[in-house]
Amino acid sequence: MTPDETTLVRQSYDIAKTMSGQLAGRFYQRLFETSPEIAPLFGDTNMTSQAHKLMATLTLMVSSLQYPDVLLSASGELAERHVNYGVKPEHYAPVGDALIWALERSLGPEFDAETKAAWQSIYATISSAMIEAAYGTEIEAAE
Repeated sequence: MTPDETTLVRQSYDIAKTMSGQLAGRFYQRLFETSPEIAPLFGDTNMTSQAHKLMATLTLMVSSLQYPDVLLSASGELAERHVNYGVKPEHYAPVGDALIWALERSLGPEFDAETKAAWQSIYATISSAMIEAAYGTEIEAAE
């Protein structure tokens, strides 16, 4: 994660969090459309509550970008919890794709190519750390 990537992600997230309901809704809609095998992991989950959890997690991750040790620790703890929900390493790529898609649709022209690349880079770093923490292996999580 470069300082420029961190800045772009933080700036764009400041805008995105003002439309958190819309962003989360788009994210889950896209995720379940493109990866229907993931939907059963949410079973009886209250999706309104889940949307709040998603945004809280994104807020934590983005606010921790300047503190790599905190970010990696939080990512590892999150990954270990996700194993209990049935998340597998191969789920990380479609989650990243859905997140980027939702950000792109929510932010419109504010989500330019440079900002998109920054989000992709940071998501790849975080998801790789999560996979390694949860499964003890590195797997390419997002393109």
